[in-house]
Amino acid sequence: MSPYRNHYPDGLPIGNSWVSCTETSPVVFPFDGSVVAQSPVGGVDHALKALDASEKVRRDIAALSAGRKRAVLTAVHDALTERQSAFEELLVLETGKPLVDCRTEVTRTLTTWAAAAEAVAHTHGETVPLDLQPAGEGMIGYWTRRPAGIVVAIAGFNYPLLLASHKIAPAIAAGCPVIVKPAPNTPLATLWAVHLIRTVLSTHGVAESAVQLVTGGADVGETLVADPRATVVSFTGSAAVGHRIAKDAAPRKVILELGSNTGLIVAADAIVEEAIDAVIRGGFYANGQACISVQRVILADSIADEFERGLLERLGDVVSGDPREESTRLAPVINTGSAQRIAGWIDDAVHRGARVLAGGSARGNEMDPTVVTDVPNDADLWCEEIFGPVVCLQRVPDVETAIELVNRSRYGLQAAIYTKSLESAFAAVNQLEVGGVVVNEIPGFRSDIMPYGGVKDSGIGREGPRYAIEEYTVTRMAMIRP
Repeated sequence: MSPYRNHYPDGLPIGNSWVSCTETSPVVFPFDGSVVAQSPVGGVDHALKALDASEKVRRDIAALSAGRKRAVLTAVHDALTERQSAFEELLVLETGKPLVDCRTEVTRTLTTWAAAAEAVAHTHGETVPLDLQPAGEGMIGYWTRRPAGIVVAIAGFNYPLLLASHKIAPAIAAGCPVIVKPAPNTPLATLWAVHLIRTVLSTHGVAESAVQLVTGGADVGETLVADPRATVVSFTGSAAVGHRIAKDAAPRKVILELGSNTGLIVAADAIVEEAIDAVIRGGFYANGQACISVQRVILADSIADEFERGLLERLGDVVSGDPREESTRLAPVINTGSAQRIAGWIDDAVHRGARVLAGGSARGNEMDPTVVTDVPNDADLWCEEIFGPVVCLQRVPDVETAIELVNRSRYGLQAAIYTKSLESAFAAVNQLEVGGVVVNEIPGFRSDIMPYGGVKDSGIGREGPRYAIEEYTVTRMAMIRP
């Protein structure tokens, strides 16, 4: 048995105990195909049991004091901190991300739990001057935030611990029971984290069923999402699945983070070396499997040749290899199917006139850092989310045209511009149709305390503990005539 299975009990954490599963599935190390551990596979019955258990404790969790919620969140932060290096090692094995990226994931996870603990003290309402209208004269009015109810949290495979934490920690802070469904490829770190969270809950006299986890296929997810007891659904994943979830959950609240085809504009007055460095750092981290990694690089004509030469010279900095090694910056993508899809998109773009400047092919699930230019704007490689180590270059005459090209997309999560000009910077901030604009830094920059989310097909709602708490609560208005 893998040593990682000793971190938590057998089965699934449902109710106040662990429920057995008759089926298991191997979690595979993407680098060499070895089995990391066997993961329990849940079913519809497990999902329904979890919903029943959440419903039983919903009012008790809603009634938790701010002090107790903050104590729980702080204790979880401390428990994760004590095991930081072990979580990093486990994340490398189940996600296949380089160690440097898994360290970043755990560090950001700790920030998220600390921020959620702090946000508890800032969850409040305000008074309303009801006497603005004659009928309200002599009345007192105020609103507060109340827990919305049961949260169903469905996370993606690329940052499993961080994505789950961005859903679980605010749910606890809001006073909502939460049921987590991790991605089938990467459930291990989340299972371990949930075990630690439930141990902390028990220590603080809170029902363990406040946080539950169910694995399984699409039928499990559909059961959780469609049940009317699930008041809020928070999903991170593909646009196609997100659209289906929104329909299944309606009219209940959904928070959707659905990815993007992130644009980075390099203006004529940019410091070209810094923009090149941004693509090296921002295009290939997490093996390119990040929703705000650099995908579309839009270059001013006057600097395009210099940028292209410099980028190709720097590609050697993206060291490919074993993700467990300190020096590795790129490792195989999650599975062969993903690599074949990416390679197919590249081949299609080439047949339609694109040119591959570096990389471009797949060997199993391994890909070299890839740079493609002259990609047709209606090719999947340009207009869909690649989710792999590929960047596409396009030339334009000016910043105005670049902004129009970035906006000519069904996605809008984050985008970036490199420029010395305040006029160009603010044009990007004001005109780019995205949830976040980054100036002179990679578009993949994300502070875990900021409101994070997209527009258009990149989703709806915002994460970041303070903002997720708002999503997980509803306003309740009090109108009193003394």
